[in-house]
Amino acid sequence: MSITLMDVIFNFWTALAVLVFIVLKSSIKFVPQNRAYVVERFGRYQKTMVAGLNGLIPFMDKVAYNQSLKEHAYDVPSQAAITKDNISLIVDGVLYLKVLDPYKASYGVDNYVYAVTQLAQTTMRSEIGKIDLDKTFEERESLNINIVNSINVASEPWGVQVLRYEIKDIQPPRTILDAMERQMKAEREKRATILESEGHRQSAINVAEGAKQAQVLAAEADKAEQILRAEGEAQAIVAVAEAQANALDTVGKVAATPEGQKAIQLDLAVKAIEAKKQIARESTVVLLPDGNSSPASVVAEAMTIIGTLNTTNKAS
Repeated sequence: MSITLMDVIFNFWTALAVLVFIVLKSSIKFVPQNRAYVVERFGRYQKTMVAGLNGLIPFMDKVAYNQSLKEHAYDVPSQAAITKDNISLIVDGVLYLKVLDPYKASYGVDNYVYAVTQLAQTTMRSEIGKIDLDKTFEERESLNINIVNSINVASEPWGVQVLRYEIKDIQPPRTILDAMERQMKAEREKRATILESEGHRQSAINVAEGAKQAQVLAAEADKAEQILRAEGEAQAIVAVAEAQANALDTVGKVAATPEGQKAIQLDLAVKAIEAKKQIARESTVVLLPDGNSSPASVVAEAMTIIGTLNTTNKAS
């Protein structure tokens, strides 16, 4: 089978097109968002390509490192730590870090994740060794902040930043847990006893206050009752006195008339007779006057008395 000139030309141009395509493909790079490509030329750092369209020189430049600029979370393995009061703890946590400088992250350290994790462990042991056991539970937030600050100072040459460090779990020894549980139980019982005594004290105070207020109200009510009774009696006395004064005034006015004189004579005679009857009824001895004790004499005596009274009133 003979190969014509046209076939050779076609194959040449086909190979050339494939070669051009390969060269163009290797010279153009599309970098995704939140990623960075570190480019080397003949084994030496050349540049850092950021998100978007970037160009390379074929067969001379190559992407040596592909770094993610997103925030990542990494588990910090459990480890033993000793507190200031010599209590051994098992502590683990989680680390949140982000690459800020792709060049330093690529050439500053071999494995920045491993390096930062180890640094977090050592820093955490150092920070826990500065506080007592009770403080590890109370000051966990400040402990996390201190660990982050210490790690960022040491990891600055690596081009990474630790955003957060969170202690997930702190496990004291079983004996310490039992002692803490007994202490918490005793503290709860103490608070319950105090609250109960406070309740009894407040109840006694409320009862005493209630009795005091009841006595005060009773005294005020009795005082008000006495005042009202006295006012009523005073008003009654005044009313009786006014009635008697009005009666005496009326009697005096009537007694000044002849008809009034006769009425008074008759009333006195009747009262005298009734008085003697009463004495005779209640006593076994009856005393009779020397003179005549007839009704006429009695009336005469009464008239003499009235006349004397009238004379005295006129003279005055």
